[in-house]
Amino acid sequence: MFSKKRLAATAAVATTAALVLAGCAGGSAPEDAAPTFDPNEKVTLNLAFWGNDVRADLYNQAIEAFNEEYPNITVNSTFLTFPEFWEKRQTEAAGGGLPDVMQFDYSYLRQYSENGLLLDLDPYLGNIIETKPLDDKILKIGVVDDTTYAIPTSTNAWGMYTNPVLLEQAGVDEFAGGSWADYTEWMGEVTDAAGGQFYGGADYTGRIQNFELQLRSEGKNLFNEDGTAGFDEKRLKKFWEEGQDIRDGIGIPEQTVEELKPLGGFDSAKTASELTWDNFGAGYLANLGASYTELGLVAPPVTKEGAKDLYLKPSMLHAISANTKHPEAAATLVNFLINSPESGKIFGTNRGIPASSTALEAADLDPLSTQIKDYEESIADRLGDAPPVPIVGYGSLEEKFRVLGTELNYGTVTVDEAVDQFFAEMDVVLNQ
Repeated sequence: MFSKKRLAATAAVATTAALVLAGCAGGSAPEDAAPTFDPNEKVTLNLAFWGNDVRADLYNQAIEAFNEEYPNITVNSTFLTFPEFWEKRQTEAAGGGLPDVMQFDYSYLRQYSENGLLLDLDPYLGNIIETKPLDDKILKIGVVDDTTYAIPTSTNAWGMYTNPVLLEQAGVDEFAGGSWADYTEWMGEVTDAAGGQFYGGADYTGRIQNFELQLRSEGKNLFNEDGTAGFDEKRLKKFWEEGQDIRDGIGIPEQTVEELKPLGGFDSAKTASELTWDNFGAGYLANLGASYTELGLVAPPVTKEGAKDLYLKPSMLHAISANTKHPEAAATLVNFLINSPESGKIFGTNRGIPASSTALEAADLDPLSTQIKDYEESIADRLGDAPPVPIVGYGSLEEKFRVLGTELNYGTVTVDEAVDQFFAEMDVVLNQ
């Protein structure tokens, strides 16, 4: 963490952010601009994040610790639920009034950066924002068009949760790894042994992330940096056809899934496995109830041995508004919230497994968090660089993919019809 003395030194070489409004090019800090941050000057920053009262209390503690180091920087924080948070940001973006520092979601990073709404953080990396505690793969996550616009607070990876209680009841061993066909076969063994009480899993072809995993193993992206798709109709058809045996009785029926809402099959103890992001574990345990004290967590099936198909995804990031009047002070706050031991102690794993090694070392990890940390270390050989930052409109395509997966399970569309519908939707999104 940077002290006030070191901040004063870095302020002498730090650069100023250009003021930009929505839709304008910019957000960079010119190298010849004069520094505007005096470490003794009283500065006020606005900080916005999404979450609940628990997270708000943690941020208040972090701000209090930050002010012990930087008493001249006043931080005013506000929080909302996730949907309300982004509704508020869209309104502010239209008027050029985004908060100085924002908790940020990966799916919005390209949209906001390409519209000139976020500050170029590259001039602050290695001086105000420490980079040694952050792996290069983590730093690359916040890069759009060769410019760093955000820093991950925490990471997660795609994995497979399993239910040890159900597997014991079924008398089936943990999934030992293997291909997607091996996984389908294992699910079938669990479903048969359960005798209708529960199922081995759900149709994995309903999740676009599993499709992405297979594409990455083939050296392709789901969506390329230029916004084009990394697959064609034939490849998507092949993927959805893989799920036919699961839809024919191996996986949990879609009608049962519908009846379990708002819970899912896994956290209702109706499926013995779930492919998802590893930071979902705490929610699963909470929903399963007091009789569950642990979960299994193993790597997803392999498409091609040796492929770098997995990657670290940010649970969330921190970004700075391009029109902040105090870029160096804002960068100092971002550094504290991501890298400081105090931040690690305070937040623990509330925001996910800390991306910074100094914050992670200070965090008090519960058994599940330790399990997730160990899991991410165990898949190091499968971790590649993160894919290009999601295209604008990715969220709507992800939802369309899920809806079509649901309809495939109901049998209301054929695979060919689903492929046609998805490509029609994708054509609209990519060309809007």
